[in-house]
Amino acid sequence: MNEYTGGNTGAAGHPDEHVRLTAWVRGQVQGVGFRWWARARALEEGLVGAATNLEDGRVEVVAEGDRHACDRLLGHLRGGRTPGRVDSVVERWASPRGTFNGFVER
Repeated sequence: MNEYTGGNTGAAGHPDEHVRLTAWVRGQVQGVGFRWWARARALEEGLVGAATNLEDGRVEVVAEGDRHACDRLLGHLRGGRTPGRVDSVVERWASPRGTFNGFVER
């Protein structure tokens, strides 16, 4: 799923555009430091949000901020240098909600 629902700029977006990225990461991603690692990458990119363990074994990563920073975070999630093992990442793009302060692990 790659759905973009914000603004009139299309999927590419404007460089200064702020967006919300939700990524569902499947694989061996719980109990291996994945949420901490995702938080560190997000903070390096200047993003706010959360990384949350889901009951079905996935990790949900929600990040808000600059479109290019969110793209880079998505690249990190898919990049193969994560803790554990990532089998797949499904993403959804939306307009930011502004509900986060910092980046938390849940």
